[in-house]
Amino acid sequence: MAQTMRITKAPTGIKAKSLRSTENGPISGVETQRKLRPEQRDELLITLQARFEKSMKRHKGLEWAEVHAKLQANPEKLWSLSEMERTGGEPDVVGHDKKTGEYIFCDCSAESPKGRRSICYDLEGQRKREKEGLHPGGNVFDIAAAMGIEPLTEEEYRELQELGEFDTKTQNWLKTPSDIRELGGAIFADRRFGHIFIYHNTAPCFYSGRAFRGSLRV
Repeated sequence: MAQTMRITKAPTGIKAKSLRSTENGPISGVETQRKLRPEQRDELLITLQARFEKSMKRHKGLEWAEVHAKLQANPEKLWSLSEMERTGGEPDVVGHDKKTGEYIFCDCSAESPKGRRSICYDLEGQRKREKEGLHPGGNVFDIAAAMGIEPLTEEEYRELQELGEFDTKTQNWLKTPSDIRELGGAIFADRRFGHIFIYHNTAPCFYSGRAFRGSLRV
């Protein structure tokens, strides 16, 4: 089990574009028609099943047949999973809510999803950078909403790190408590030296290795 600690120093640097969100239009790079063709659906299900069966430690005691039935009954969720996959998240089942019966998927790529990097924390931060003549690839919340997923909280991120070693070279924005955000800050995290580190930045910052991980209930 990894130890955890909180520190406050953030790295510096601003890099290239990723998915891009705009105030008056859709997210470029995110499919706007939320429906998969039969061949896309079948290919995605094969990919998800293979990942599920390869990484059983993430979902001990769960059966693919039951997950598959849920997915077949919720095609809009399959579309969101396809967007997670397309942007490099490699989604997999990480839990089962016994009260609601929902299966919980999360981005399980070893590093931050490549198709969601170089983004600001939120639209306010994005607008500030654009006014400065800089061009982030969008922001966490617009992209997550367009994909139909939720950014991870600090608690969820720590739980994910109990299932493997993630973000040893990259970082991910986390859903930030309102009192921190009201003061202009936002938090992100990574894993280094066997520890989980929680850092802070201002919301307009964006970096070539920082994205966000999402979760989806099915």
